[in-house]
Amino acid sequence: MKHVAIQKYRALRALRCGQGVLALAFATAVAISMPVQAAKVKVEKPDLKFGFIKLTDMVPLAIAYEKGYFEDEGLFVTLEAQANWKVLLDRVISGEIDGAHMLAGQPIGATMGYGTKADIITAFSMDLNGNATTVSNAVMSALNKKLPKQPDGKPVHPIKAEYLKAVVDDYKKAGKTFKMGMVFPVSTHNYELRYWLASGGIHPGFYAPLKGDTAGQINADVLISVTPPPQMPSTMESGTIDGYSVGEPWNQQAVFKGIGAPIITDYEIEKNNAEKVFGVSKAWADKNPLTHKAVVKALIRAGYWLDAENNKNRQEAARIISKSNYVGADYKVIANSMVGTFEYEKGDVRQVPDFNVFFRYHATYPYYSDAIWYLTQMRRWGQIPEYKPDSWYLDMAKQVYRPDIYASAAKELIAEGKMKASDFPDFAKETGFKPPKKDFIDGLVFDATKPNAYIDSMKIGLKGKDTVK
Repeated sequence: MKHVAIQKYRALRALRCGQGVLALAFATAVAISMPVQAAKVKVEKPDLKFGFIKLTDMVPLAIAYEKGYFEDEGLFVTLEAQANWKVLLDRVISGEIDGAHMLAGQPIGATMGYGTKADIITAFSMDLNGNATTVSNAVMSALNKKLPKQPDGKPVHPIKAEYLKAVVDDYKKAGKTFKMGMVFPVSTHNYELRYWLASGGIHPGFYAPLKGDTAGQINADVLISVTPPPQMPSTMESGTIDGYSVGEPWNQQAVFKGIGAPIITDYEIEKNNAEKVFGVSKAWADKNPLTHKAVVKALIRAGYWLDAENNKNRQEAARIISKSNYVGADYKVIANSMVGTFEYEKGDVRQVPDFNVFFRYHATYPYYSDAIWYLTQMRRWGQIPEYKPDSWYLDMAKQVYRPDIYASAAKELIAEGKMKASDFPDFAKETGFKPPKKDFIDGLVFDATKPNAYIDSMKIGLKGKDTVK
């Protein structure tokens, strides 16, 4: 028989999910008819509050909650949407929330001291891919005149940034500034957008934090600024920005509203790039190691469910997160990308089965090499203002990414019969480094063991001991 605490939690969860009076009556009856006793759980802190931003890739948290995976670990979790990425990070640091769905660059940037200084760690990568860059109808119309076409008249994909450069150059000749939005200075979106622009000869601008310049627009051909994800479509529609880089469903929202068109996905810029992570403060993790491991166990199971049997559960997942307490966007908008397709322009629907990846390719494992790639981009654009030796990049990655905690959680799931050893990397041999990666739109190869050589191989950006003048 389940303990009373779990019975009450399930009833209250049902109430929050809209199952109404019967749930409340059950919760009340349980409280009255049975003596209160604590659930026998092996965690330091069973009652938890986690934050998220209204994006499709928060879905592992929603699934861990809705499918009872948190409950199975003796965790009573509340999920709460946050206003923006800064507020979310600040609340994790202050302890107002226990952990959160974070940009992969956030724990790295915080630990490094870029912006808010705090020791944040991650033991769980939430997903791969999931972002795109969208432009307004006016930009798309100008771009379409320059793009190579398929026999059916639709643009050839992936669209290279050299074609956008021609549009940007036209803006300059007309005395206009081309402006784009992204979600946060240390966001995956910022680095992916900058990578793509630079691959086509468009300078996205430098940061100069030692000089107090954190706008990232020094020497820029395109001015990139911060806009919260849900506000992206309306900000572009108003003409404040000409395009943006964001996660779903806010690219597909532009298509459904008829105000713009996605022109490239991050999958096409860098295949299978680690996107979001689950982050907690190091102090919280040190104080609550068993709780932290339990959370990771629940999230691993959620990721597995999301990718199981060739994405068979994705439509159900899209319906779950379409609710207002999660992403709060129309189911069709969310499903448009989440079920393995992506609509670039109205009616131009293409198969992109790996647009969202939540478990396969060991997506949930926190690889040091993922952290190092983000650090190379921080250095490239001046957020790391001075030269660092190769050893520094690995040391920083090891401060933030915790595959040891992940491995401990996975081994428990295997011992409990909930997962198989074959679902995970071979922990006895795993180094935390993926093989050198070749799947970039500009053809460059990233070897995480040689970060400075990689930085120096890129045509646009800081190299060696360069600083921003």
